[in-house]
Amino acid sequence: MSDFRVEKDSLGEIRVPAKAYWGAQTQRAIHNFPITGLSPYPAFVWSMATIKRAAAEVNSDLGLFQDKEVNGKVVSGDAMAQAIMMAADEVIDGRFADQFVVDPIQAGAGTSHNMNINEVIANRANEHLEYGLNVTAKPVHPNDHVNMAQSTNDTIPTAIRLGCLWRLDELLASLKTLADALNGKAAEFDNVVKSGRTHLQDAVPVRLGQEFGAYARAVERDREKIAQAAEGLRRLGIGGTATGSGLNAHTEYHRRMVATLGRLSGLELHESDDLFESMQSLADAVHFSGALRTLAQDLTRIANDFRLLSSGPSTGLDEIRLPAVQPGSSIMPGKVNPVLAEMLNMAMFQVMGNDLTVMMCGQAGQLELNVMMPVMAYNLFQSMDIIINSVNAFTEKCVVGVKSNEEKASGWLAKNAILVTALNPVIGYQKGAEVAKEAMATNRTVREVVIEKGYLEAEEADRLLNVRSLTDGGIQK
Repeated sequence: MSDFRVEKDSLGEIRVPAKAYWGAQTQRAIHNFPITGLSPYPAFVWSMATIKRAAAEVNSDLGLFQDKEVNGKVVSGDAMAQAIMMAADEVIDGRFADQFVVDPIQAGAGTSHNMNINEVIANRANEHLEYGLNVTAKPVHPNDHVNMAQSTNDTIPTAIRLGCLWRLDELLASLKTLADALNGKAAEFDNVVKSGRTHLQDAVPVRLGQEFGAYARAVERDREKIAQAAEGLRRLGIGGTATGSGLNAHTEYHRRMVATLGRLSGLELHESDDLFESMQSLADAVHFSGALRTLAQDLTRIANDFRLLSSGPSTGLDEIRLPAVQPGSSIMPGKVNPVLAEMLNMAMFQVMGNDLTVMMCGQAGQLELNVMMPVMAYNLFQSMDIIINSVNAFTEKCVVGVKSNEEKASGWLAKNAILVTALNPVIGYQKGAEVAKEAMATNRTVREVVIEKGYLEAEEADRLLNVRSLTDGGIQK
């Protein structure tokens, strides 16, 4: 048996691997775009297959599948539609994942992606109808039947929206787990009073629990922003076909497709109020990516704080201890690094870079179409994948196991001359500055200096410098 079979498209014949389910147009894309070696994310394949599944059902219900004669045998339109739905369901379930091979950096709006899906589903549907890969004449055609009433120009943006929504609950769940873990640590560390720091310099006291509670709240707010941004993705432009006019699609197609996609996916979806805008603009996807970027910058900040607070341990802040998950050096024995926080940094840098790509793609659309959708889709799905995986790892392997070092925290606080701030309402800013300067110069505490200078009696100084009380705010009396 030959290792290849011959497939044909509008440009002529081309050899395709004998066991491949893709066809001529996919093979040309493989030859033309050997760019990254990457393949589309499962979210994209799932979305496209779901669109093909829904389209076969809707077009069949509308009576658009016609019987076809192949080598003297008539195959009914209903049988072809059912075969397409069966094949699409298999792809939705994760089968044939190795057949989706077109590089995300390719030509145009994603025609090669779309045809890859069309060809695989068509060939698998033909197998269901007992027409094998090596059979030349087949009933189901990738363009005429699998792509019926569709264009790359409306399927790809619809797939971007569906793919993001497909993993939205998983993403939001990972962020809730992180926020819950941080809130748990906020409660655990509530009695640890430590030196606050602004400009990386000593500041008035805070509780370690207050710091962790603020981290949790930031994650919760970012989670809300992502959920809000995702609402715009629920509006689908499927049925706009090539330019938004809906040419070659039944007048009922758009409405029925949105309803069918909602039923098949279990997602809340809405009809577009302007198919032309849905074809031209990818602003909803850009906005969603921006919400992911906002989360990324916050997680970067939090990861950096973890690294600072755990620095040392002998020569750094050492106010928290991160779980030791692996040796930190190939040359320095006993060294343990904040590897989960560093991992989170790298993950979020990638997400921020992806957002720049998505934004550039969004503004690159012209007239009736955006032709940068394949790389936009890849970057959006990669960002979601990276966030889910990195946040889960950071939560489970770092946050859950972090410990406070109360002895070190209270030791640094005792040396903090900025505690004098609490005395401002009593001795004034000028005398406070004098006390702070002398305390730092002589390596003594604020309490010692303010009593020595006669600005306060010992009992009053102790009351005003109650560090736990200082973390609750207000005017000290």
